Amino acid sequence: MGLRRFSGLVVALLAVVVLVGACTGAGGEGGGATLPDGAELLKKSSEAMRVVKSVAFSVEAEGRPPVPVRKADGRLTADGDADGTIQIDLLGSLQELQFVLLGDKVHFKGLTGGFQEMTKDELATIYDPSAILSADRGVPALLGAATKVTTEGEEKVGDADAYRVAASLPQQVLLPLVPGIGQAVDGKLWIDKASSRLLKASLPLGSGDNSGTVAVTFRDYDVPVEVKAPAE
Repeated sequence: MGLRRFSGLVVALLAVVVLVGACTGAGGEGGGATLPDGAELLKKSSEAMRVVKSVAFSVEAEGRPPVPVRKADGRLTADGDADGTIQIDLLGSLQELQFVLLGDKVHFKGLTGGFQEMTKDELATIYDPSAILSADRGVPALLGAATKVTTEGEEKVGDADAYRVAASLPQQVLLPLVPGIGQAVDGKLWIDKASSRLLKASLPLGSGDNSGTVAVTFRDYDVPVEVKAPAE
């Protein structure tokens, strides 16, 4: 697989990580209790996400959304370093890859062969991974720019109590995180009651036969993460 093709796949993974949304928790509505204002919830969540130092994530696609990532797990730091695994639908065939983003280098490998490299500057010509937790371009900015915000209920995400919020996410804010997206997306966001951090996001993408949902869950906030270059 060429460096340029893989760079696009890494971009898709990281972009999906920023937005979208999977640890589906059992839960229900708020039991008749008055729910907090959705816009205020997202404002607090945006502020909480600005100081995140690291996070672990899971990605899962359902249906046939127009993205190559089918499943992924990884860790990410506010500096843009990351590592993990990803399953990609490549011309109808699932390929599993291991990736490491460290400093100005990107390392990647498939099931066979060793690691290959490109620089982060090369990757940044397509997408800047540091945008994911960036206060100005990443999740904090996305939460702050959401419109048509409504708190729908209370649910569990894993073991955490959360508010489920519906929101329209503007195209211009999504674009740095999901290159090529052409319109606003109406999604669902789950905000942790205790910390105000984003626990889960879910986006419906595509139309007709090429449609589905991409879900991302975030966990292990600020757990120390040390991303290491792969052994030669």
